[in-house]
Amino acid sequence: MELLSPARDFAALNAAIKNGADSVYVGIEGCNMRANVRNFTIKTIKDAVKQCHDSNKKIYVCTNTIMKNKDITYFKEIIPTLNSYEIDALIISDLGALKIARENGIDVHMSIQANISNFESLNLLEEFDVKRVVLSRELSIHEIKEIKENTNLDIETFIHGAMCVAVSGRCFLSSYLYNKSANCGECIQPCRKKWKLTSEDLEEFELIQTENESHILSPKDICMIKHVPELIEAGIDVFKIEGRAKPADYVATVTKTYREAIDQYESGNWKFDEKWVKELKKVFNRGFDTGFYFKTPYETSQYNESTYIKKDIGLVVNYYKNVSAAEIRLLDDLKIGDEIIIQGNKTGSLTQKVESMQINGNDIEEVKKGQNVGLMVNDTVRPNDIVYKMILRKPQT
Repeated sequence: MELLSPARDFAALNAAIKNGADSVYVGIEGCNMRANVRNFTIKTIKDAVKQCHDSNKKIYVCTNTIMKNKDITYFKEIIPTLNSYEIDALIISDLGALKIARENGIDVHMSIQANISNFESLNLLEEFDVKRVVLSRELSIHEIKEIKENTNLDIETFIHGAMCVAVSGRCFLSSYLYNKSANCGECIQPCRKKWKLTSEDLEEFELIQTENESHILSPKDICMIKHVPELIEAGIDVFKIEGRAKPADYVATVTKTYREAIDQYESGNWKFDEKWVKELKKVFNRGFDTGFYFKTPYETSQYNESTYIKKDIGLVVNYYKNVSAAEIRLLDDLKIGDEIIIQGNKTGSLTQKVESMQINGNDIEEVKKGQNVGLMVNDTVRPNDIVYKMILRKPQT
């Protein structure tokens, strides 16, 4: 079982690597489905590939937008460079891009944007030397199992993260309202706004779940942590975590949690651990559902249902390896027992409780903002890493 994690930047990349991902997928400027967030450039991809390969991890590059002539021309220009970096595969939805990638000897994974939903489609793609297919989100676990039984290709499915109102991503709402094409990576997510549906005679549409009625176009996130055994036994080869717009702490938490669940199953002693759900709820989420795996999803989401929010409270100034301590310049108060996150490009994302602090060699229980404090840390951190404090979110009424 391969666990595939997203990375929007080097911090998220290292968070994935350090928390048990087998592979990472990244976007490259100009032809991926997350044009509005940070992406790797043709120059920085080289370093990303090296970091992954040095850690014995694979890296896949997303080039999965709908491509017009100008896009294909750009794609042709960057392919030789990507090939020279020895990326492990391209994630592609366009047939022209598939042709060019294969002509250059690069492995291809067919994107979810291709909406592949039956085994005959996979068998045809095998003739074009496609190595893997990311199956449509609209499939049930029984349909996925039937596809696996009738194909030689590896199959990959999303097992955690946000789900688009168009499910597998073929959406025109952003394009219609704001002239920003979701299929070219420019979606600004108007579906996540609070909407009210009114008929021509001014009747207002009300949902049964009245607390969610303002988010009628926003489905809950997929969360399959309880169903890892069923998914593996259905023949899925790769578990994919959604979130190429998410920060490093999200990637770290979700990757670590699913790594533990997969390892638990593969040990032969599967036992679901409730702490996994608690951990997943700490980071950004819109509530959890199982997508189409077992039923047609019906629940809409609120904007964010995470149990914790993170507040930017400081910056690492120095790290002292011999005593496993960091000097932190504080922008907010901090006390023993607080839970913090330290993030940086090489550090990834480190989450821990504050167990020991000092100022001028003296142990302290609490420190006010504006001061520098020495803090015991559980792993290596680096100057300019950002420090966040996790704050329990107040229950919504």
